[in-house]
Amino acid sequence: MDAGILRELIETGLPGAQVRVQGEDGVHFEATVVSEAFRGKLPLARHRMVYATLGERMGGEIHALQLKTLTPEETGT
Repeated sequence: MDAGILRELIETGLPGAQVRVQGEDGVHFEATVVSEAFRGKLPLARHRMVYATLGERMGGEIHALQLKTLTPEETGT
């Protein structure tokens, strides 16, 4: 797994999301996901939405994923 594929998977599962992924070793990643779909949702629900885009890859190809999930307003831009 590489960061580019991970980004594409999340973007496909959360249309319109802005996704930035970092990860050098192919199994540990950090991602920032900005999506309107997160509006009104608690952090745990947001994380579950991202995990759902990755399916069985979590815990398999992807050993760890540190997430920062924001709405566009929360980015301050």
